[in-house]
Amino acid sequence: MRQVRTAIIGCGKVGRIHADALRSVPEADFVAVCDSDPERSQAFAEQYGVRPFTDLGALLKDAVPEAVILCTPHPLHAEPAIQAAEAGVHILVEKPLAASLKDCDAMLAAADKASVKLGVVSQRRFYEPVLRMRAAIDAGKIGRPALGMFLMLSWRDEAYYRSDPWRGRWSTEGGGVLVNQSPHQLDLLQWLMGPIEEISGYWANLNHPTVEVDDTAVAVLRFKNGGLGSIVTSVSQKPGVYTKVHVHGSNGASVGAQTDGGSTFIAGMTGIAEPPVNDLWTVPGEESLLPGWQAEDRERFGRIDPVTHYHALQDRDFLQAVLEGRQPLTAGRDGRVVVEMFTAIYRSNRERRPIRLAELAEATR
Repeated sequence: MRQVRTAIIGCGKVGRIHADALRSVPEADFVAVCDSDPERSQAFAEQYGVRPFTDLGALLKDAVPEAVILCTPHPLHAEPAIQAAEAGVHILVEKPLAASLKDCDAMLAAADKASVKLGVVSQRRFYEPVLRMRAAIDAGKIGRPALGMFLMLSWRDEAYYRSDPWRGRWSTEGGGVLVNQSPHQLDLLQWLMGPIEEISGYWANLNHPTVEVDDTAVAVLRFKNGGLGSIVTSVSQKPGVYTKVHVHGSNGASVGAQTDGGSTFIAGMTGIAEPPVNDLWTVPGEESLLPGWQAEDRERFGRIDPVTHYHALQDRDFLQAVLEGRQPLTAGRDGRVVVEMFTAIYRSNRERRPIRLAELAEATR
């Protein structure tokens, strides 16, 4: 099997998750890391047996990677992604793709011009309960997706926001719960329901006075297929309750998954406490399957490391896409849709009106 020479940019918490995940990806030849902090880059490289760099240009020239996994803070994604694309290197970017649509479009344009793959991490697409939902929708088992719901009731404490200097500020994080904690489920909602026509929403900071950004947001959506949707997302509920994505169909059948139980996972700080499970399934003739699936998913959860397992599936899909000349499961344009979604909610709150997603495309041209 041919392997893809792969490097990691950014030696923080999520960078280590990808480094651990790459150990189980047969298509990966992990060769180098890059971080602006020389000590952190050196320690990371020694742990994983790769070459350390502090300058991306030097890494691209000397380590000659074919693909990079970009794990810097999301407001800093655009510059290294564009630099890698211009060097002919494929790029997998941690979520969200960027903090702004301007950065998204610059990254997409650079990748298109260089004919390289641009992907975004959304490893919850690989959760078995989510894949069951997608398969049922694709098979027409619920009719047309008519009503989609994303509900997150989670928690972040002050120590979380102090863990990195860029967290909790508009200038360095670009937003709060919508930008940082919600992209996975925003992606699932649009992936399962289809293209979005318009969004109306509000945000607030309910109980985190030491940070500037949103800790809670609500929104309603109208999809191009005529379906409707709702979003309630918050990190203001101690100690965290659950996160769910449900889709209800035009024939009355419903499918759903609890993707997270309790407070959602924090890279490098907490583990995944509860297995993802289907918590709703009323497809005619399949109602009795739910307990068996739940038992199967709980058993699997007990014998894998869920933190690295699903990142490894994501990384492997991306490297296979490079080798096979296809698009990855979560391509760069999927990542742009998520940025469109939270941008629309912020703009709707500011302008007190629904925002058509077409407006956001027009605004960046």
